Amino acid sequence: MTDRRRHHDMGGVPEADPIPQEGHTSEPWEKRVDAIKALLSDNKRKLLTTDEMRRGIEDLGADAYERYSYYERWIASVTNNMLEKKVFTVDELGRKMAEIEARQDNKPL
Repeated sequence: MTDRRRHHDMGGVPEADPIPQEGHTSEPWEKRVDAIKALLSDNKRKLLTTDEMRRGIEDLGADAYERYSYYERWIASVTNNMLEKKVFTVDELGRKMAEIEARQDNKPL
C-alpha cells in the first residue's frame, strides 16, 4: 500500500519535529487574523466555514505549508476562500495592499 499522506498530515511521523508545548504570546497581526476569521464565520455573515478554512490550509502546496506560520496559513486560506467567493478580486486586494504598504513607508521612524 502506498503512503497517501499529504504534506500537512504530520501525525505519527517519527522524523517530524516535535510540536512546542510552551505558551505562545500572540502578535497583534495574529489577533487580527483570528478576529477576521471569527467575523467571516459568524452567524451574521456566514462567509467561511470550518471545513472551507481547513480545505484552504490543506490545499497550500508543501513548500508554502512548511514555510508559513500557523496564522500565515490561516490568512492564506481566508484570502483564497474570499477570492473564490468573489468577495473581492485579486486587483482589489493588490490595490489595498499597495495602499497599506505606502502608509507604512510614510510612517515616521
